[in-house]
Amino acid sequence: MSTHTSSSSSSSSNSGYNYNYNYNMGFSERAISAAGAAFLSAIIVNPLDIAKTRLQAQAAGVPYHNLTQTCSFHTNTMLPDIRCCLSSCNRSVVAESSHYKGTLDVFYKVIHQEGFGRLWRGTSASLALSVPTVAIYLPCYDILRNYMERVSSPSMTPYVPLVAGSVARSLACVTCYPVELARTRMQAFKGVHDGKRPPGVWKTLVDIVSTNKSTTKLGNSFRFLWTGLGAQLARDVPFSAICWATLEPTRRQLLAMSGDRSNDPTTVVGANFSAGLIAGCLAGACTCPLDVAKTRRQIEKDGARALKMTTRQTLVEIWRDGGMKGLFMGVGPRVGRAGPSVAIVVSFYEVVKYVLQNRKTSQT
Repeated sequence: MSTHTSSSSSSSSNSGYNYNYNYNMGFSERAISAAGAAFLSAIIVNPLDIAKTRLQAQAAGVPYHNLTQTCSFHTNTMLPDIRCCLSSCNRSVVAESSHYKGTLDVFYKVIHQEGFGRLWRGTSASLALSVPTVAIYLPCYDILRNYMERVSSPSMTPYVPLVAGSVARSLACVTCYPVELARTRMQAFKGVHDGKRPPGVWKTLVDIVSTNKSTTKLGNSFRFLWTGLGAQLARDVPFSAICWATLEPTRRQLLAMSGDRSNDPTTVVGANFSAGLIAGCLAGACTCPLDVAKTRRQIEKDGARALKMTTRQTLVEIWRDGGMKGLFMGVGPRVGRAGPSVAIVVSFYEVVKYVLQNRKTSQT
């Protein structure tokens, strides 16, 4: 994910290491490297994403109950009510509360009540989201950062990762947001649909549009596919800014400390993984309140209210309902997900770039 320009390279050599990020690679090669990294990360960290989303949705009022029989539960979300196949279902008695107490409790109850495979609920949406998002995000970051480092003055170089990361993330987020919306809804709810398989990404998106088609014009109903985009940008742009502003200097310092071994593949993996882990954990913790606001807006049932809600209003509402604890609901699984996710993506991306560049060099 990092590609230094000639100015970076010279400063790198002065620092005592000669690993060069400025590979002569096209956008498509960078995109393939990023897509592979995103695929691996999405599979590994999806259970933590489930835990984070369930905890945040529960705090927003979504009830999770282990019922004696299949029945409906009514929420304040835009998802259609899950109907019971029995006429007397709404009178069924709740046998045991499934109020989640923390990350491990989510894991235990999801496995016990819904099955082990449910921890990977929404993985299809995660892959459909993360692969194109990261394939846009990382190459754009590389290209923007390289260009900005070439044209900016040395005094502005420390701010380049922050700006490049923010712009690249905004572009990727707006492009792929409807799939992010579908993923959040798929993860937030139990799959109880009259014994049928729960809806996938496409069906979830169709339900969002059709649910609001009766109250709005057809063109306007598609706006609901971008419900909560403001909260998503308010979370992801600061996340990227904090992440890259932390990752770049940390990575360069680690590579500088490795001396002559900075070109060794193991060193490249270790430096990128360590820097990504630190940066991801820090950025994930700092932006947790914005993530809570994003989740709450995405599962809002009232379409008119969903379109009018702002991130600031949502944060105030969360503070009023739950205080500081509410703002940082799910911070454990969020940090536990963000750190390894960034570490995996960055290290895998850089290593694949490293291998592709070495192969290209050996063929010339």
